Amino acid sequence: MNLLKPKKLKRGDTIGIIAPSSGLASIFSHRTDYGKKSLEKMGFKVKFSSHSREIDGYVSASVEKRISDLHDMFKDKNIDGILATIGGDHANQLLSEIDFSVIKKNPKPFIGYSDITVLHFAFLTQANLQTFYGPCLISEFGEYPEVFEYTEKYFKYAVMDEESIGNVKPSENWTDDFLDWSEKKDLERPRKMKKSEGFSWWRKGRAVGSILGGTIPSINHLAGTKFWPDFNKKIFFIDIPEGGPGKKFPVSKLDSFLADLKNLELFNVISGLIIGRAYRYDEEDVQNLKKIINFYTQGNDYPILYNVNIGHASPILTVPLGSKVVLDSSKNQFKLLN
Repeated sequence: MNLLKPKKLKRGDTIGIIAPSSGLASIFSHRTDYGKKSLEKMGFKVKFSSHSREIDGYVSASVEKRISDLHDMFKDKNIDGILATIGGDHANQLLSEIDFSVIKKNPKPFIGYSDITVLHFAFLTQANLQTFYGPCLISEFGEYPEVFEYTEKYFKYAVMDEESIGNVKPSENWTDDFLDWSEKKDLERPRKMKKSEGFSWWRKGRAVGSILGGTIPSINHLAGTKFWPDFNKKIFFIDIPEGGPGKKFPVSKLDSFLADLKNLELFNVISGLIIGRAYRYDEEDVQNLKKIINFYTQGNDYPILYNVNIGHASPILTVPLGSKVVLDSSKNQFKLLN
């Protein structure tokens, strides 16, 4: 990909905050405030867009207000990077109203995950902008008592360092512990951590290609639209979302979305597959997921890597979308080259 790559962030830069989907920044203001403090501790200034702390039913604000915030943050010369508050399920409402010339004329790091997938794909296909699949303000930077070291380290690697990330290491520990934000249980104690099992190669092999992916079902929202990227020879990653606060996304439901991708021939054109650690899956769920993945990728010989720190279990990576990636099971290697 001949991507438009934004300028790296540095200490003292200003990060603009937008809420293109859910309005949880308003509901869980303690997480929002804590996220702001975490970014400031990292050396950034923080500016909230005009409507980022509003709520309008199940979204943050009207389409018009969310579009205004998005355009304003890209146009504002004093904003150096843009971070989403959190995901949701309605960022796709914005796509037909975005002026992509604004994005292309004002390239800057844009970061978020989950439902923010649709904006990543849109900015790639319509503005050729490299964006970053990584932490959101509330969910990661709002972690108590502080952002996970692994999350912060790989965020800095991706959006601040000029050098390539290089070999990605799995986190030593991880968590999908649920502490109810609505009752502020998340302020009572840190989440309980589990020992990481490390990478799991569901199919061995070696592959090189540009990395592209996101969360289901947000990926599927874009099927058949002009925002659907070219997945040919890409290293594709799948982030499995939560099924609700503290709940897993049922394997049966995931199966139907993977069938969509199979019907779109996606699994037959990619050159490698990465699957993020699934939130709250037990061993039976993981084995069922493995069977489904093997079924939908049968007839292909590319490597399949599971248990990567991508997605809804914490901590998480920040992935520069479109970057060159090397997968090599013989070296237990997942290498990210900017």
